[in-house]
Amino acid sequence: MSEVTALAQRIDALLPQTQCTKCGYDGCRPYADAIASGEASYNQCPPGGAQGVARLAQLLGRPVIPLNPQNGIERPRPRAVIDESLCIGCTLCLQACPVDAIVGAAKLMHTVIEARCTGCDLCVPPCPVDCIAMVPVTGERTGWDAWSPSQADAARGHFEAHQARLAKEKAEREARLAARAARVAQAAGSQGPDAGRAAPVVSQGDANVPPRSSQDTDAAAAAARKQAIIQAALERARQKKAALAAEGLGPKNTENVSAAVQAQIDEAEARRKRLGLSPASPNGGGDEPKTV
Repeated sequence: MSEVTALAQRIDALLPQTQCTKCGYDGCRPYADAIASGEASYNQCPPGGAQGVARLAQLLGRPVIPLNPQNGIERPRPRAVIDESLCIGCTLCLQACPVDAIVGAAKLMHTVIEARCTGCDLCVPPCPVDCIAMVPVTGERTGWDAWSPSQADAARGHFEAHQARLAKEKAEREARLAARAARVAQAAGSQGPDAGRAAPVVSQGDANVPPRSSQDTDAAAAAARKQAIIQAALERARQKKAALAAEGLGPKNTENVSAAVQAQIDEAEARRKRLGLSPASPNGGGDEPKTV
């Protein structure tokens, strides 16, 4: 083990393990690696706060410096709360949570496991209906006064389990795709050299073209109903969000997002476009967070 790696482990042990990416890196360990290699400063972790900077300064033999405001401010620890009346079960918040603190299923209401939530804010921007609020739960306590080493250790374990699950799912997905490609190649080879030739194009008006089956018609109708239901849910959420915004109760923590979170927002918008859903309205009914 190199000296830099060993130092990175010691630095990582002093970080709160919220995995919030506010430091500018994809998680606490990448940030620790960056500090150890001299790529990043030791004052870029808002969840750790001033006490966290002091702990890192002592480890590194460096002076205590203020928290870099470009990375955020020290604040009471928040917890994600999902408004069940707005949730449409899109699962984007499940994908964004780095510690698997949100449970639910597609088209079903999601909820937050309070003991697991690190207050990272990452679930807020991807939500297409803004049904997630970050609620302070530690009173006036901030930084390490609002967190504990045992909570940090638990969060690290949840994050590592999350990463392992993603890696397993990716490997299984790639294996399925490879097996499917192999079956297609084998089938094409068994049918001879003419197997890959395209079938002649037949005009829709040709009398020989069979009419659409009832199954195809039913499937198209079901797809249309599904899209209408999703669109109606989005519209209800937009209307409620507009009403909350008018009362000064709109969603918070949707600005100054990291590049990683912005990528999640872009992916969510792309999914909506693929589904044929209407874009977010500019009057506060579903506008995307803006990076600064």
